[in-house]
Amino acid sequence: MNWNVFYFAFEKISSRYLMVVLIGFLIYYVIYRNRFFYKKIQRRFPKTTDYLREGGYSLGTMVIFSAIIVLLNSPAILPHTTRYQEIGEYGWYYYFMLFPVLFLMHDLYFYIIHRIMHQPLLFRWVHLVHHQSTNPSPWAAYAFHPLEAIAEQGIVIIFYFTFPIHITHLALFFLFSIIYNVYGHLGYELYPNGFNKTMVGRWINTSTNHNQHHQYFKGNYGLYTLIWDRLFKTIREDYDERFEEVTTRQSIIGS
Repeated sequence: MNWNVFYFAFEKISSRYLMVVLIGFLIYYVIYRNRFFYKKIQRRFPKTTDYLREGGYSLGTMVIFSAIIVLLNSPAILPHTTRYQEIGEYGWYYYFMLFPVLFLMHDLYFYIIHRIMHQPLLFRWVHLVHHQSTNPSPWAAYAFHPLEAIAEQGIVIIFYFTFPIHITHLALFFLFSIIYNVYGHLGYELYPNGFNKTMVGRWINTSTNHNQHHQYFKGNYGLYTLIWDRLFKTIREDYDERFEEVTTRQSIIGS
């Protein structure tokens, strides 16, 4: 184990997690807890023990994520990856155009892994850890069983062996990823009423959508988008109704 690489990776991963989680938690669960309560999807708060459980499992996940980064950057593996050092090797156009590719790859990968995790045996022994949060908070963003954490980090392995990828691709992409992940587990809906019926919003995952998944355990398996849920007909039939109920409630109370 290269501990210098491990500490570097863990510092980057944990600092992103803590920064985004604490912003969401402090705003919606502490400072403006009462002011923004009308935006709460489920009209109750998790218990302190839920926050501690979510944070504990998230800590374990970040350790696993960091260990996999160490493995990928080991002298035996790194030379065989597609990671490159200088942006100029492929140019800025390639650099920026790779982000939407990474986005779609991760979105599809997550959907597939998530569906697999809902197979009865894996759900009972692995994915149920994440689903203990039936009313999730931001701390649940990385609250995975160790085996699921390894599966989740599998997308990084795919990134390292497909398209040429710069280290800053990963840093920026996973900053975006944790921001959207925390939004998905925030327990509050931030998009406006009617967003789910717009040309763009119809395909974008929302906190309401993922909150339903935690509450009912079935349907709504997407990460960033609803493309795969709509394509494979796994979106809950009551999603649009629930989104409208939540966002109409906030517009009435907030007016």
